[in-house]
Amino acid sequence: MLSQALIPAAWLASMLLTMPAWAEAPTRHALVLDNGQRTHTIRIEVAETPQQRSRGLMERDSLPVDAGMLFLYGAEQPATSAYWMYRTRIPLDIAFIDEGGVIRSLRTMSPCRAEASSRCPVYPAGARFRAALEANAGYFAERGIEVGDRVELAPWIESP
Repeated sequence: MLSQALIPAAWLASMLLTMPAWAEAPTRHALVLDNGQRTHTIRIEVAETPQQRSRGLMERDSLPVDAGMLFLYGAEQPATSAYWMYRTRIPLDIAFIDEGGVIRSLRTMSPCRAEASSRCPVYPAGARFRAALEANAGYFAERGIEVGDRVELAPWIESP
């Protein structure tokens, strides 16, 4: 009788230990992108602290189709600021977004399997930005989202 009572607990423990990193992620929020003809909603995690931004989407084996990560900064970042893909296993697109929610630059980034971070390429923004949005590679192109389109950054950033 006792062993039957332990089966559900053992099953739950095994499920928690084998969950993918995405399942352990913080709360996801809806973020709206507008290309002028249509809006798209992506479910995001928000990286606000230096530690969260540094970790980003590292060590994840997959990312749901309509999911991503929004990186927020307390102040505008220079165009020379760059992202890298060290220990990131999935190809990603990144949109660099200004304070008003306008996409100023788009890049596609390939996974870096190098043992040392110094051997991974960097992807400079190429434009000043206040936030960056990472999604699966191809996400923006598949939805017709381009430089100049808008991202609804409220409630995270007040419009100028």
